[in-house]
Amino acid sequence: MLARSGRRHAIPWLSVKRWRRRLLLVGAALLAGLVAILFALGAELAIATHTDILRVSPSLSLLLAPAGFAAMAWLSRNHFRGTQGSGIPQAIAAADSNDPAVRGQLLSLRLAFAKVALTLGGLLAGASIGREGPSVQVGAAVLHSLAGRRFGRIASSRNLIVAGGAAGVAAAFNTPLGGIMFAIEEMCRHHAFRANSTTLTAVIFSGLMSLALLGNYTYFGRTPATLAWPTVIWAVAACGALGGALGGAFSRLLIASSRGLPGRIGEFARARPVAFAALCGLGTALLGLATGGLTDGTGYAESKAALEGTAGLPLYFFAAKMLAIWMAFLSGIPGGVFAPALAAGAGVGTLVAHLLEPAPEAPILVLGMVAFLSAMTRAPITSFVIVMEMTANHEMLLPLMATSLIAHGVSRSISPLALYDALATATLRRTTVEVLSAATPRVQQQPAP
Repeated sequence: MLARSGRRHAIPWLSVKRWRRRLLLVGAALLAGLVAILFALGAELAIATHTDILRVSPSLSLLLAPAGFAAMAWLSRNHFRGTQGSGIPQAIAAADSNDPAVRGQLLSLRLAFAKVALTLGGLLAGASIGREGPSVQVGAAVLHSLAGRRFGRIASSRNLIVAGGAAGVAAAFNTPLGGIMFAIEEMCRHHAFRANSTTLTAVIFSGLMSLALLGNYTYFGRTPATLAWPTVIWAVAACGALGGALGGAFSRLLIASSRGLPGRIGEFARARPVAFAALCGLGTALLGLATGGLTDGTGYAESKAALEGTAGLPLYFFAAKMLAIWMAFLSGIPGGVFAPALAAGAGVGTLVAHLLEPAPEAPILVLGMVAFLSAMTRAPITSFVIVMEMTANHEMLLPLMATSLIAHGVSRSISPLALYDALATATLRRTTVEVLSAATPRVQQQPAP
């Protein structure tokens, strides 16, 4: 009996089919990490090329931005539907849906690679967008490609999507813990988190790909500076309150804008979306000219320089950056708001640091980042974990937690809906209608028995 029992438990570990499924999952996680890394390198190249073009003549942005916005909007609307916007709402909507056709409309390898190309095009045009949200959709699409019976039951479709989204965040920011918390707090807001082993596998191997190619880096470098008592109390309270109010108001603005603008502007945007995108590009170019290019792109370089103390941010930066993010969001071009929101949060930190002089500026900027991100996304745990991993500043853990909690509470009183949850609900509803509309003619064309 003992021999039989031991053999019965040992045989599954020797099963070729099981090891094949495990290797497929590992391979998909490695591919998701590789795509995220190549995406990051491509984003750096696109931003550098944009900077080089404007060095020749800053006024070239008045041509480049409208043309780029219009081209990305036309391609995403006419050839790659499902790539518009961040990518996080699409991944959440796909995870929430039980319809394979809906999931296929939101997540596919074709859309994943189109998302990468179109986001890079937007960055080349100077749009204030990020690659982190698109990396979530790309990671979810790569792992979702293993769903179904072709490869055996590796995991449920939902678990693969959740794990892919976590791998996308982890590889994009080099924040493995942040990726896991993102999966729990954002991807599984409406259902229990059951993708434990799948998510861990995806995050570990996508992270190993990042380590192999880029090394053990931190997104914003290391910011070891801390705040002394009682300055830290005032900084936490001020950043939490101000960042919470601004982040909550901005989240509410984005949710309202996703439903359409009012009046004649809204009618024009609905009737001529590509022309409207070009106008958003023109507004982005004018804003970039007015700020000396500070609002172009993700805002990563400006935030990193401010954290390192090599260059400061002007007091108007947070407002200008929020305006640039809003125009990119309104245009409907592919690209995320996650990384630009961190830059806007650094601008909030600059305001608070100005009020608390002569306190060190770098740790207050970090508190501003976590406050704005927590308020905008309504994901307080994910926010402080990601920012802590980005800056490798573990001494600021408690202040980051407190700031994130305060900002989250203030934001809830201003914006009752979480940003990505609201956008995912609208995306799921719209995609379901499109799938049903496409299926209806096929049903009507079938001959009567």
